[in-house]
Amino acid sequence: MIVAMDGPAGCGKSTIAKLLSQRLGFLYINSGNIYRAIAWASIEQAIPLESVDTLVALARALSIAYESDGSICIGTKCLSAELRSAAVDAIVAQVSAIPEIRVVVNRIVRNAAENRDAVVEGRDMTTVVFPDAQAKFFIDASVEERAKRRFMQGSSSFSYEQTLENIKLRDEIDRNKAVGALKIAPGAVYLDTSGLTIEQVYEKVNSKILHLRDGHGE
Repeated sequence: MIVAMDGPAGCGKSTIAKLLSQRLGFLYINSGNIYRAIAWASIEQAIPLESVDTLVALARALSIAYESDGSICIGTKCLSAELRSAAVDAIVAQVSAIPEIRVVVNRIVRNAAENRDAVVEGRDMTTVVFPDAQAKFFIDASVEERAKRRFMQGSSSFSYEQTLENIKLRDEIDRNKAVGALKIAPGAVYLDTSGLTIEQVYEKVNSKILHLRDGHGE
């Protein structure tokens, strides 16, 4: 069974997707982390965003492995804190907007989930990568709530105001991508998580999944 989740930055989908995968015993795949790994590699190799052809060649050449525990490795280098650095935050939206790079990442995600029960999350999991997923969700929250959550993570040096502006910019880029634009897929369950606890969101999502697994359809 594939459980696919989309949603904007900071909406809480990663937290819910991880929790679901742990409790259901499913593989967890965060497509955003793969884009972050490519962005990190581009920084390491000092490739500017303007050099699109070079960025695409880099993405195609990288040996990216998605481990069963959800970690991302490039060759023998496994990435963790590096993926959430301010430098990666500053360019990942632009990197992920390159259509050819999206093709590379989508192939990695599909290969990782092949013949597996998996929870996959990103921006276009329900629309492009797994449009026929048995369970599809669009997780959302107000932009202020999302900025607060991202700021409280404490993973970057940005202020709340900077975080808010960055998320607004990310939303603009995500919704206007030529390929894989952020939007609600047909048949996806829309869930606004503003003001809800993690457990409340989990219960709503899990009850829908159980309903579908029991063969009740929509």
